[in-house]
Amino acid sequence: MKTRRLSGLSAVAGGAAALGHAPFGLWPVALVGFAVLAYAVAEATSRRQAAFVAWAGGTAYFAVTLSWIVEPFLVDVARHGWMAPFALIFLAGGLALFWALAGWIGVGRVVLWAVALAGAEMLRGHVFTGFPWALPAYIWADTPVRMMASVIGPYGLTAVTLFIAALPVMVREKGVRSNGRPRQGLGIFAILVTVAGLFAFGNRLADAGTESDGLGIVRLVQPNAPQDEKWDPDRAHIFVERMIGFTGAPKDGVDLVVWPETALPYRLDRSAPILAQIAAAGGGVPVVSGINRSDSGRNHNALIVIGSNGQASEIYDKVHLVPFGEYIPFGQVAGALGLRSFAARDGYGFSPGDKVRLIDTPLGRALPLICYEAIFPGHGRGLDRPDYLLQITNDAWFGTFSGPFQHLDQARFRAVEQGVPFLRAANTGVSAVIDARGEVVAALVLGKAGFLDVALPGKREPTIYGQIGDIPIAILLLVTLTVLNVALRRNTLAKGS
Repeated sequence: MKTRRLSGLSAVAGGAAALGHAPFGLWPVALVGFAVLAYAVAEATSRRQAAFVAWAGGTAYFAVTLSWIVEPFLVDVARHGWMAPFALIFLAGGLALFWALAGWIGVGRVVLWAVALAGAEMLRGHVFTGFPWALPAYIWADTPVRMMASVIGPYGLTAVTLFIAALPVMVREKGVRSNGRPRQGLGIFAILVTVAGLFAFGNRLADAGTESDGLGIVRLVQPNAPQDEKWDPDRAHIFVERMIGFTGAPKDGVDLVVWPETALPYRLDRSAPILAQIAAAGGGVPVVSGINRSDSGRNHNALIVIGSNGQASEIYDKVHLVPFGEYIPFGQVAGALGLRSFAARDGYGFSPGDKVRLIDTPLGRALPLICYEAIFPGHGRGLDRPDYLLQITNDAWFGTFSGPFQHLDQARFRAVEQGVPFLRAANTGVSAVIDARGEVVAALVLGKAGFLDVALPGKREPTIYGQIGDIPIAILLLVTLTVLNVALRRNTLAKGS
């Protein structure tokens, strides 16, 4: 009975914590949700019970946050619609297993749970190619607190977030008043003071340092092609012609034009005539576009820079592919079962590019990101620092409610982490220019066709996180987890003796 009660409470808390993410942005509600989740896990009396309670909370959290995952299955309802509920259930329940591990480890001490869950979220971002969507850190996207990602990164900020949420339970565990009642008011006060400190520190980080001069003017092109029409032979040309028209509009000082992911519904080796038209519309201004291409029998989701001669001066092949979206793991086995990726139109999907690299553009050296690659904080680590981040994406797959806005928030964090501006061209939106502090300078709203000319801001001084990455946070979490476990074991032995 207790397990059922705690699991139900945990599920409600997990759902509340999810409201901190876009499109809601209710970070105070999210903190309360995480705090109640911490309480539910702390009340568990066995590892098994704590794991199940934590799993229930994680399942609800991911079910709400990742509800957009059903949208790709609804593009072709007749073929894939039946899979939609199963996709959400299995994804939410599967990701929640990381939370269950944290509950199993953290039973008995809420601080141990907070550290374990922060570590589990880091594991979630790396295991099986990783899926670091909906990190608890992202509840701060619309606040100055996001600036802390420039120092400790999103995994470090996730740890801080969980620690803050666990404060009331920590205070409750530490002792009671003389009348025997728990110090609940002190825990709430501790949260308020800590959050106020984070806001102040975030504002200070935003104001500190210098910013280089602007990099130039970019034109973002948003065709707003519905996913079910994007590859329709009778409709695809409409969107290409629309983008050519937007590109050919008068360009007062524009240095670069950017089209979204797979903007061209043709393979690169068959696109010479259309590339010539695009170059003519550009009038000497290079155009970045997404396109598919084949090389030695392998299909790639690519980004190209089209020069004034109609040739691709730069080609980048997407490295971090979407499992079950752009390729099927163990494709031949899955193919025998009738499973095919949604994005691929033949074979078993796309092949990854050889390596992540920078590309040269009139605005400077850019780190190219194709859609899904922007959700990984460590993407591009080890390369020279870019002048800006350049994302082309097709968020039509994500629907219109939450997915595109959560994707945008993650882009804002990437800008903060590296201290460089970020520009993104999205098929249906949100296309945007983001400055090095994570503020959206200008944007084309979701579901609108058009173009936007914006001055790309400069970059800030190199960030601490950009230089050290995630390894120090991983070591800190591991050491803290070890020390807490040892201390807890010694306390248990001491009480037993």
